[in-house]
Amino acid sequence: MNSKTQKSSFQGPAGVLEIALDAPAGASRGVAVIAHPHPLFGGTMDNKVVQTLARAFVQSGWTAVRFNFRGVGGSAGSHDEGPGELADFLAVVQQVAPPGEHQSALALAGFSFGAFVTTHAFAQLLPTRSIEKLVLVGTSVSRAPAAPIDPAAHLNTLVLHGEQDDTVLLPAVMDWARPQSLPVTVVPGVGHFFHGQLPLLKNLVLRHLSSPSF
Repeated sequence: MNSKTQKSSFQGPAGVLEIALDAPAGASRGVAVIAHPHPLFGGTMDNKVVQTLARAFVQSGWTAVRFNFRGVGGSAGSHDEGPGELADFLAVVQQVAPPGEHQSALALAGFSFGAFVTTHAFAQLLPTRSIEKLVLVGTSVSRAPAAPIDPAAHLNTLVLHGEQDDTVLLPAVMDWARPQSLPVTVVPGVGHFFHGQLPLLKNLVLRHLSSPSF
């Protein structure tokens, strides 16, 4: 993302996992783990939406950690259609924000397929860990069902979707959100990749991150 980005790797469930860490200027509020879009359609941790999410978290005082799912970039293994990628996500959380007496505050975020995986990571982690913020952009809900979001976490959750998204149709996202009474922020005239509207995306995330956690 910039010259100060720290790239490294560790041993994940299917082999080496590549990660990139960006730290805030001052003391860190915690660690935000951010997941990228579908690996079979060119998704990587360097995707512009993923980098925009990372910038928003860093500007809000969080340490932002992006990573490549198995089979992408320097990460070993091959695409697993969700279950393996969930294992990768959980392994990254364990690596960069391990649980324990002095555990870091934790936030989760994802874009497209990455948001789908993030919902399942959130569902698995929530019973044992406090998750301060959840950010889901262009959430994939059609190829496989995204996990529901615990009602107690709705105020700490931002679901963003472009009105003209032709990759994940807005009605499908509303069908997922409606039974949960989960609010969705719709950005008019915007497609899946927020072309031309990345500054707006960043500002919406910044506003969410500056709001109190409940």
